[in-house]
Amino acid sequence: MDAREEKIYELLKKYFGFNDFKGQQKEVILSLLDGKDSFVLMPTGGGKSLCYQLPALMLEGTAIIISPLIALMKNQVDAMRGFSMENGVAHFLNSTLSKTEINAVKDDIMSGKTKLLYVAPESLTKEENLEFLKKFKISFYAVDEAHCISEWGHDFRPEYRRIRSIVNEIGRAPLMTLTATATPKVQHDIQKNLDMLDANVFKSSFRRPNLYYEVRPKINATKQIIKYIKDNPGKSGIIYCLSRKKVEELAEMLVVNQIKALPYHAGMDAATRSRNQDMFLNEEVDVIVATIAFGMGIDKPDVRFVIHYNIPKSLEGYYQETGRAGRDGGEGKCIAFYTYDDIQKLEKFMQNKPMNEQEIGKQLLAETVSYAESTTCRVRQLLNYFGEEMNEDCGNCDNCLNPKERFEGKEDVQTVLETIIAVKDGFKIDHFINILTGKVTSEISNYQHDKLPTFGIGSDEPPLYWKGVIRQMLIAKFIEKGIVNYGLLKVTEKGYDFYKNPYSIMLTRDTDYEAIEDQERDSEYGGTAAADEELYNMLKNLRKDIAKKLKLPPYVIFDDASLQDMAIQYPITIDELKNCQKVGQGKAQKFGQEFVDLIKQHIEINGIDRPEDLVIKSVGTSSESKRMIIRNIDSRMSLDDIADGMKMTLMELIEQLESFVDSGTTINIDYYLNSILDGADIDDIYTYFREDSENGTIEEALQEFGDDYSEEEIRLVRLKFICEMGN
Repeated sequence: MDAREEKIYELLKKYFGFNDFKGQQKEVILSLLDGKDSFVLMPTGGGKSLCYQLPALMLEGTAIIISPLIALMKNQVDAMRGFSMENGVAHFLNSTLSKTEINAVKDDIMSGKTKLLYVAPESLTKEENLEFLKKFKISFYAVDEAHCISEWGHDFRPEYRRIRSIVNEIGRAPLMTLTATATPKVQHDIQKNLDMLDANVFKSSFRRPNLYYEVRPKINATKQIIKYIKDNPGKSGIIYCLSRKKVEELAEMLVVNQIKALPYHAGMDAATRSRNQDMFLNEEVDVIVATIAFGMGIDKPDVRFVIHYNIPKSLEGYYQETGRAGRDGGEGKCIAFYTYDDIQKLEKFMQNKPMNEQEIGKQLLAETVSYAESTTCRVRQLLNYFGEEMNEDCGNCDNCLNPKERFEGKEDVQTVLETIIAVKDGFKIDHFINILTGKVTSEISNYQHDKLPTFGIGSDEPPLYWKGVIRQMLIAKFIEKGIVNYGLLKVTEKGYDFYKNPYSIMLTRDTDYEAIEDQERDSEYGGTAAADEELYNMLKNLRKDIAKKLKLPPYVIFDDASLQDMAIQYPITIDELKNCQKVGQGKAQKFGQEFVDLIKQHIEINGIDRPEDLVIKSVGTSSESKRMIIRNIDSRMSLDDIADGMKMTLMELIEQLESFVDSGTTINIDYYLNSILDGADIDDIYTYFREDSENGTIEEALQEFGDDYSEEEIRLVRLKFICEMGN
């Protein structure tokens, strides 16, 4: 061991308390000390930050650490100050600092105290910062979270693509890039953009044997999450959601169910975000519910579970986020909830983006869907995505422990291809499902698709089955969705080849992912007990009798999801009944007494122990928010303006209104309906819900009307119908 190696071991023990390096840390540090550019690919928890922290302490001058998030900078600076006991050893330079604080930072740097300066790429571009950075010796540059450079990376930041030109202007020095997730394509993109194709490359294995991976059907996800957390008391966890609204709602639901949780998203003010993050790190709360704004670089070793309420936009993002579990080598459960509806929402969000972004986003999403619906070892699939081979199954994921049912799908795939070819493309998934199952809609009649040879050929299987077949054909690239004409199916070259020369192809049944009934799976890892089928049927009969007496469709009283929940929770008072799904105070008071009387009688006759520990308390819209919405409707304000004023989309506002109406509140939106629809159109939809709809679901109505009306229009007329007939 030479003098330089002795020195790095001495500093490793003195500042960081370790006796030895992890993985390739030592080789990375020696490469940097030799003045070489380095590309470092290490999984979360692999010790990337040490690769630049230790050499920064050794070398003359100040290391510039380019980092994407203010919270990440603060966390890293606090850690370095803790290691060295000298506050001036590390600083950050960003928009949160006052002029006085900026001057203090600059004084420490010019005096030689500061060994690491953290800056955001945006801060690098400011002229005053550029001029200042030219005044002192820079030991090296480190670009953290380097995947942000690539358009194919999961957190693309356009500012990152300017780093090379800025570095050239300030003054060249060795360059290190670090990331926890990069496919071979992203790696090449990073190196090419930073002009470091000849850099020393250090790749660690992506294998994390202590992490358990599972994808669950998104059925009563909130209840499953609450049950899981209550079954694992005191354990620290992160729950990721795609929208800020869902973050707030879910965090509130956890709190009312006696779980110590806080929200975190970019829409919160910086002080609240920072406080919530610190409370999580300091174990004052067990769970943080967050958007992807949370977690980049957060060094909390004992996160025991990472739950994705929504499946992420890319496998890179998913792998990095799950990598925050079990960084200490201990237990780490990674559970994702999946429904194809979430994928379709993400596809819709892409519609207004430039074409190249849509293409990239579409391919990244396709990889995610393929992973979620895979029947093979999840770890092997993840490693393969990052260019690493694993020769055996992990034995520690849901697919290894509970293999899915598979069946020969050659004939069904041929049937779907024949149907799409026959109609010459140009239609969405639901249209083809209607053809296959023999359902006559206005669109089917208009195009005479009920005359096709394949019309009704698949009627012995439910629509759900064909939706699964079509989706797996998308994954296999036999068919694809148009981008310009969003969602329209067309056969690919690979699909035509299969159609001409079919071969064996194994598919999986789709019931796991698009369950029709609102039921929950009972397993070691979560879910509550299945519904009491005898009670459920008794409740349905009672609902039918009441509906007949009141001359209403049965679902107006309580829908199937509400009855399922009653048959799980066994509510015996009106107060307990209002906590069941989609019931609320109003409906419980209006229709509930006969239902709770029946449930009480059923419990007494059968000697049933009520699962009181499984009763999930619900939380509605805040009373102030609800009052404001209803007040604006009473003053006949346009729903579009109400949504804008409350910083939500029209669909989000409609969902809020539906929750009010489900709980028994009556609202009058005739003034708005009359402004967007003719009276005949309103009558058309209204009559459908009163006379023709079996379950009153929006999905059913959308299939019935095809493209005649938008989803928003159908939902609003349904609101009017429920208010007038049920509330």
